[in-house]
Amino acid sequence: MMLPKSMVYVILILFGVSMISCSQLKQPGEEFTIRSGVNVSHWLSQSGKRGEARLNYITKADFDTIAAMGFDHVRIPVDEEQLWDSLGTKEAEAFELLHNALTWAAEANLRAIVDMHIIRSHYFIAESNALWTDSAEQDKLVDLWMQLSDELKQYPNNLVAYEILNEAVADDPEDWNNLVAKVVAAIRVREPERTIVIGSNRWQIADTFPQLKVPENDSNIILSFHFYTPMPITHHKASWTAIAEYSGPVHYPGQVIEPKDMQGLSEKALAMLEWSNGYFTKDSLEKVMMPAMKVAQEKNLPLFCGEFGVYPTIDDSIRLQYYKDLCDIFKRNNIAYCHWCYKGDFPVVGENSTPQQPLASILTAK
Repeated sequence: MMLPKSMVYVILILFGVSMISCSQLKQPGEEFTIRSGVNVSHWLSQSGKRGEARLNYITKADFDTIAAMGFDHVRIPVDEEQLWDSLGTKEAEAFELLHNALTWAAEANLRAIVDMHIIRSHYFIAESNALWTDSAEQDKLVDLWMQLSDELKQYPNNLVAYEILNEAVADDPEDWNNLVAKVVAAIRVREPERTIVIGSNRWQIADTFPQLKVPENDSNIILSFHFYTPMPITHHKASWTAIAEYSGPVHYPGQVIEPKDMQGLSEKALAMLEWSNGYFTKDSLEKVMMPAMKVAQEKNLPLFCGEFGVYPTIDDSIRLQYYKDLCDIFKRNNIAYCHWCYKGDFPVVGENSTPQQPLASILTAK
């Protein structure tokens, strides 16, 4: 029996649409999937090392060590002032190191997130940032990503992802939302399937996730929050914080600092401690993360804790219990996570890049 021509055309059209849809479905192994990783920090970001010192600080052996410990990805913070000079000219040696890092990661079967950590118009601890008041600086960020895309689009989508800016701090969350939309749209023209990591305004804390406008109809996005709660645990005696002068005892689980132990501190330190102190347990830590988890569930997008860690100045029993509880929360809620950091201020390795056990085991346990 012969079908009418009109029906044949309809069938062919439907078949064609079906074939296109099937061809756009990602095959197993093509997704950018991550579970537990470390930040390779203080190398191409937040570092004055140059020349031999920078060349030798992170090498292929470090990526092999990261993989051998059981991590499956790295986050690589990069700064504008390392990759481009003040005139906007690419720094060849820094770009070579970035390419080396991505090659070493692939060879070690590690996925990599390239994180734009600090740019000249935005630093997450600066009192003010020109990025939010100067449209030319916003266009410049787009251009920096176009140049990075030109450099990095050669790497498979399942191995390399982009994080457009670390810890945005805008007075108006709409300024961040508008910039996210602009940068993502520009990248999508060139790389429609590249995974892009996006955090919320004001240091990517979970509380601000309800204000984040996530680009619509884009499944190649990972939502990212950072977690350093409570700060008296995570930043005890950290010199760059307002709570640095407090050197007394901390407790976890339970009341982190007893009021009697805060006597004699400056008003600045007291204000920060009173804001960040409290009674914390595993359950209360999970509640702090809930706004981020809710947005990720609503958007049907993966959630990622791109930074967390404990400055190694508190008692190991408290420190390791905190890490265990966080990792349990992450795993229970299917949240990928990336420890801050590999070497440096919150290290998972010691001298000669020797893994710090049992911390490394807690972070990599499945």
